[in-house]
Amino acid sequence: MQPTLLILAAGMASRYGSMKQIQGFGPSGETIMDYSIYDAIRAGFKKVVFIIRKDFADDFKDIFEPKLKGKIALEYVYQDMDAYLDGYKAPAERTKPWGTAHAILCAGDAIKEPFAVINADDFYGRDAFEKAYGFLTGDCNDRLYSIIGYELAKTLSDNGSVSRGVCEVDASGNLLSVTERTKIYQEGPKITYEEGDKKYEVPFDSKVSMNFWCFAPSVFGFTKQWFREFLENHGTEPKAEFFITMIGDRFIKEGNGAIRVIPTNAQWFGVTYKEDAPVVAASLNALIAKNEYPTSLWE
Repeated sequence: MQPTLLILAAGMASRYGSMKQIQGFGPSGETIMDYSIYDAIRAGFKKVVFIIRKDFADDFKDIFEPKLKGKIALEYVYQDMDAYLDGYKAPAERTKPWGTAHAILCAGDAIKEPFAVINADDFYGRDAFEKAYGFLTGDCNDRLYSIIGYELAKTLSDNGSVSRGVCEVDASGNLLSVTERTKIYQEGPKITYEEGDKKYEVPFDSKVSMNFWCFAPSVFGFTKQWFREFLENHGTEPKAEFFITMIGDRFIKEGNGAIRVIPTNAQWFGVTYKEDAPVVAASLNALIAKNEYPTSLWE
C-alpha cells in the first residue's frame, strides 16, 4: 500500500499576517508546498491530502488542481473548530481550531494507509521525503512511528521567536520525549526558550521536530481518545492547542510503541514572519542554480 502525504495548510497565519500557504516564492510562482509535493512525487508518494479551511478552499483548489492534475491524487479535508468535539462546546471567545493534532484527527476518514505529515509553510528537502517514504514502505507499523529530525540551530528565524518540538533521543536513535517550546530563539551565543517569565538554554545540536511525522493509521484511534481528554482538561482555555508533539510524547510514555528519529541532511527553511520571505526566495534560487530543482517545477 502506497503511503500518503498529509499537508497541514489550515493555519491562521497570525504572525505572518497573510495567507502564506499559497504565496508564491519560486521563480515561476511556486509555493513552498509545490516543492514539498514535487519532492514527495520523486520519492514515490502517490496521494496528497490537504487539510485546509473552508473559507479559502476555492482559491486553494484553483491554484493547485490545474498544475497537479495527473501527477498525484488529491484530496481535501477541512479543519473545523467544532469537529470531533462529541458534544463539547468550544468557548465563545475561541477564534481558531484546536491545533495540529486536531488537524490530523480531521483527516482520519481520508487516510487508511501509512502517511507522512508536514507543514505547508516549511521547506524540508528531497532527502527528508526519500527517508520518510523508505520508512513508511519498509518499517512503519502500529508500534513504530517516526519523525524526521533537524538540528535546532538550522531551524531558527532571524526575525523573531519560533515554535519547535525539542526532542530527547536515546542511544538507539529512538525518541524519549518531545516537548513543544513556543518561544525559542537565538540570543547572543545561546539558544533559549521562554516559559512564563523565565528563560532556559537549549543546546545548538538538539534534534527538533519540524512537524514531519510518519504514522500508521492506528494513530487516529489514539488521537481521538487523547483529544477528548485534552478537551476535559483544557477545553475552556480559548488559546489551548492540541499539538502533534503531545501525541508522540504520550505514545511513547504510555508504552504503545517507539518513535524512530530519522536524521536528515536536507536543508530546511520556512516562513514564520514576512521578513523571512526574501530568505526563502533566495534559498530556492540557490537550489535551482545547483540544478536540484527546475526553474519551473510543473512544466
